[in-house]
Amino acid sequence: MSTASDQLPRWITLGVIPFLNLLAAFVVSGLVVLLIGEDPIEAVGILIWGAFGFGEGVGYTLYYTTNFVFTGLAFAVAFHCGLFNIGAEGQAYLGGLGAALVCLHLDFLPLPLIALLAIAAAALFGAGWAFVPGYLQAKRGSHIVITTIMFNFIASALMVYLLVNVMAPPGKMAPETRTFDESARLPFMHAALEWIGIDIPQSPLNLTFFLALLCCLLVWLLIWRTRLGYEIRTVGISPSAAAYAGISTARLTVIAMAISGALAGFLAVNEIMGVQHRLLLDFTAGYGFVGIAVALMGRSHPVGIFFAALLFGALYQGGAELSFEKPKITREMVVVIQGLVILFAGALEHMFRPQITALYHRLAPSPKPSEA
Repeated sequence: MSTASDQLPRWITLGVIPFLNLLAAFVVSGLVVLLIGEDPIEAVGILIWGAFGFGEGVGYTLYYTTNFVFTGLAFAVAFHCGLFNIGAEGQAYLGGLGAALVCLHLDFLPLPLIALLAIAAAALFGAGWAFVPGYLQAKRGSHIVITTIMFNFIASALMVYLLVNVMAPPGKMAPETRTFDESARLPFMHAALEWIGIDIPQSPLNLTFFLALLCCLLVWLLIWRTRLGYEIRTVGISPSAAAYAGISTARLTVIAMAISGALAGFLAVNEIMGVQHRLLLDFTAGYGFVGIAVALMGRSHPVGIFFAALLFGALYQGGAELSFEKPKITREMVVVIQGLVILFAGALEHMFRPQITALYHRLAPSPKPSEA
């Protein structure tokens, strides 16, 4: 338990310490690159250029960022309530099913209405899939980590069955639905900006990016500006104190998990409506698990989550360019770099804290004694 002498200003806790953790991760990654005979400085330059050096790369970086924002926010809302939601993959899967049902069967409607209905369906299906583990935790004492992991496997098996036996078009071997009509596809960002005379390179980035930004704002308002958010944080910090204050821990557990599942379901909007334009297997691509690292690195705050998501988006896109330019640095090596970032930002996040605390109290002016 931290004492008063261990307290640090927020700009150190939320800025300096994460930066040093990230720097340590890249230093160790540089040593790994050096061991395989490549120049780490050149590798970093290629990675940054691949992520931000040209228009298409920026588009891909923000496309990945959008997915990580949704899964990071999903984990953060549950985490604020003291819950470790490992089920974002399954919740996104079911969110994709909800969005696909709207896009496949209501494509006679105009795009704005289809988009609103698909977003609502993705949220509803994702929330429903997270509701069950939340209820089991609240009412039956089942551990949320175990149940959400199990529900990932159930969602995957359910999707295989539906795409092979129910939703695949007749005569088609691939486990996927038919392609959505034009009226059920979200515009790509380059197409949307072209309408107002702005020309940018083509990329998978689409209008769901603005939904991700909106979700950051709404989660911030929910957690820090509403009574419900205050109750969620109280349960997460001290369930016994929440119970003493008359807050229903069981009710908050179910609500937080449902909100978390809804946010995870929005991942499907980006992938299903924005990019793939059909429901297919494995569209979640591990984004739900990376979202855990994004939330922890962003300290479960929407602003921190956005920048952590941007970092992982840059690693995904820049890493792809790096492995193309430097064949010796394979895609697996890029995954190692991502793992080191997760290690230092997550498991070893307090590694530098004692030294920084000692240095801060040595350099900070001592408080003047209060005058009588």
